[in-house]
Amino acid sequence: MQTRKSFSTDRMKQPFDPRRNHAETQQKIGYITRKNATQADYDRICFMSGLEVHQQLKTRKKLFCRCPSGIYQKPDDFDAELIRHMRPTLSELGEYDGTALMEFRTRKNIIYRIKNQSACTYEVDDTPPFPLNMDALGISIDIALLSKMKVVGEVHITRKQYLDGSIPTGFQRTAIIGIEGEIELKNKKVRLIQLSLEEDACREVSDIGHIRVFRTDRLGMPLIETVTYPDFKNPDEVKEGADYIRFLNRSTGKVLTGIGSTRADVNVSCKGGTRVEIKGVSHTSWMPELTHNEAFRQWALLAIKEILNAKVKDKTSWKISWKEVKPKDFKLENLGVPKNSTLKVYIVNLPQFQGILSHFTQPGKMFADEFSDRLKVIACLEKPNMVHSEMFDDIVGEKAWTKVRSLLGSKDGDAQIIFWGPEDDIKTALETIEERGKMAFTGVPNETRKSFEDGTTIFERVLPGADRMYPDTDSAPIPLDDAAIDEAIKRLPEVVSTRIRQLIEWKVPEDTHTYILKNNLVPILEKAQTELQVPARFTATLLAHTLKHIQGHNPALPEFTYEKVYDLLQYIVKQHLDLAIARQILLHLYQHPKMDFDSILTTLNFKPIPESEILGKIPFLVRKYKEIRTSKEESAGHRWVMGNLRKIATGNISLRELSQRIDK
Repeated sequence: MQTRKSFSTDRMKQPFDPRRNHAETQQKIGYITRKNATQADYDRICFMSGLEVHQQLKTRKKLFCRCPSGIYQKPDDFDAELIRHMRPTLSELGEYDGTALMEFRTRKNIIYRIKNQSACTYEVDDTPPFPLNMDALGISIDIALLSKMKVVGEVHITRKQYLDGSIPTGFQRTAIIGIEGEIELKNKKVRLIQLSLEEDACREVSDIGHIRVFRTDRLGMPLIETVTYPDFKNPDEVKEGADYIRFLNRSTGKVLTGIGSTRADVNVSCKGGTRVEIKGVSHTSWMPELTHNEAFRQWALLAIKEILNAKVKDKTSWKISWKEVKPKDFKLENLGVPKNSTLKVYIVNLPQFQGILSHFTQPGKMFADEFSDRLKVIACLEKPNMVHSEMFDDIVGEKAWTKVRSLLGSKDGDAQIIFWGPEDDIKTALETIEERGKMAFTGVPNETRKSFEDGTTIFERVLPGADRMYPDTDSAPIPLDDAAIDEAIKRLPEVVSTRIRQLIEWKVPEDTHTYILKNNLVPILEKAQTELQVPARFTATLLAHTLKHIQGHNPALPEFTYEKVYDLLQYIVKQHLDLAIARQILLHLYQHPKMDFDSILTTLNFKPIPESEILGKIPFLVRKYKEIRTSKEESAGHRWVMGNLRKIATGNISLRELSQRIDK
């Protein structure tokens, strides 16, 4: 008994180890890497996800004015700057939106960089909207029909509050076009809630301290938003669904492509959690890792909730305590805080939070990051903005932490934070720390998060609520004629699921499907196979393997289009050349899209040689190899003969046929 008691006492005397706590909490919540995760792992935490996919439309003009659409400027290319301060307004129900209130607390100065070429007085909220762009409306109706939605009988423009400054008016004009549709994935159908037509927001240039800078070139461009139900049950389904919607939009040929033209907000939750929105994900390849980590981050926050509620019996009375201290006392210069800095430094006590700050949340992150991220966004304290008592690498030192605990009157089980910032931001910072600490007792806060390529996220803002929507009194309703809808149905392209089945029937390699569908190239495959008798499989590999490789190693030229690949195949067929030469011609065609095919063949030193002449060289080369043979390998002679004939054979005879004739 004495031995067991002594062992227990020794264990109790062991100092708290943040690294060990981080590893143990990661194991306790059952976190597993996506690579090793199975459907059973996602079922265990009740993984649930939905999408809001935004797609820019290919129109000449913007949505509510007559400025040109699709003209972009560099961050420092502008004719004027405009400054605004955003403030919240009451909704129709007499309530404030949570996001609007949060943004108001940041006291941001919003600066807009305006280029006369791409913006007008409508963009800066100095004139009412023009009539809705009817071309954009027509495209959105087409895509709603392709998504098997019910198109509304009358289009009503509404206003959606945006107080992050990305829209100078403080709201986005948007209209529902279709409701209740579906998309067909490999193993399931995913329900669609609605499709909306709306104006795009500004592009952010920078966000430092209390100054946020935007450029207005993208502002007002027509954009559609396709919203799904939370029907995705694992991360791979999320990517598949996002790709499908992207391919569906592009199949019309009426949407913009390129970086930023398609962006998705990914909603994620788990059992006991809540909807968290990962904002503006531009790459579908990021989605599996992002949704996996977000679901487990929520799972970790729920574990933290249980720990805290077991420790603190009266959570309503929980509050922080703090004191101001001198920067020089805590070696903050090691974190970039100058010794003579005017920044104020505060120490904060978090009752019963020991073990919480170093609790695992995401790969490479802990709960303390939840405080730091909010200090950056809400209190505008640029990082690094804090240190804490459970850091892996203790820069401050145990002696300093002992002093902190003494000054704060900390008790066993408490945790501490040291943060710094301008005097005007201290009050907001303290409120933010206490607010996030109290949220930990209730689990997962509703919020929007910013994504990173490594699959992690950081806090961006409070998740907007439904009370930020209200009617736009500047825009009259637009009735939709049934006859016009019927005409639109007749001009629709094949749905993506049908296109995928076509590719499978044509035996097109699966590794080409994404490239083909992303760039809406199935019509070219179909046309080449129908009109030129060129197998779709060949055209697909020419595009998705050869051309994709060329694009990755050469600058793009506006004169090159995918239709030129069809023209190339048509030329080869008319000249009775072998298709294999298309790969050599394609490189020169991509680099010099205005060059005619005869000139490219001259550049390649191609000469038409009769098939009989090429085949007639085989006996001589076979005898020659026997004389110089240097390898005992049976196939070496075959390869040597092929190597000698390949240059003159390419384009004149099928290399497969040539290979077979050598073997005879």
